[in-house]
Amino acid sequence: MSDRYGAPPFATGGMILAAITFGLLMLLPANFHYPVFAALLFANGVGFGMFAAPNTAAVMNAVPPDQRGAASGMRATFQNSGMVLSIGLFFSLMIAGLASSLPATMESGLTANGVPPATAAHLAHLPPVGSLFAAFLGYNPMHTLLGDKVLAALPPDKAAYVTGTTFFPKLISSPFKHGLAIAFSASLLMCLVAAAASWLRGSRYVHNDDEVMATEVEELIPV
Repeated sequence: MSDRYGAPPFATGGMILAAITFGLLMLLPANFHYPVFAALLFANGVGFGMFAAPNTAAVMNAVPPDQRGAASGMRATFQNSGMVLSIGLFFSLMIAGLASSLPATMESGLTANGVPPATAAHLAHLPPVGSLFAAFLGYNPMHTLLGDKVLAALPPDKAAYVTGTTFFPKLISSPFKHGLAIAFSASLLMCLVAAAASWLRGSRYVHNDDEVMATEVEELIPV
């Protein structure tokens, strides 16, 4: 369909759909229902699929046949470089979001469960990278961070709760969601920029082989 009607409607529509899914992902609660999350991921994949194929075809169609090999290599290079850079940007935004909200949340959560204020303040201001990857791995780092000495001074029920399976997920859920919202906002903005660029690319265009051949003939046979 994009070959018949041109790339702009499909590429632009795909990026708008992807931007909408990022906006809806920001509205999900931390303890979301999987079917809703799966539907949003599916719609996000559809949006990027609608963009990828028509955009690639439009780029290659606009290049003279004798330069399409180089154009394909450059397109793939920029695409792969963008994917790698986006991962770094995504995690940087996530960590920035965690750093802005996790310290206060962690300090209040630890002190509420009997951890000495000085210890809680020290742990709250540690770099948030460890907490982020602990969340990805499903690991509660509190036993390692607090140490046996601090845990032994806590009431047994408090120590068991802090090192259990519910304290850390509840503690990090709000800061984690805040970091995701920042990353998704940047993704939404970039999708809208891509949608605008796709719409402004112009109507359907295919580089004419006959024009190339005519140019080569004119170069060989001066008029």
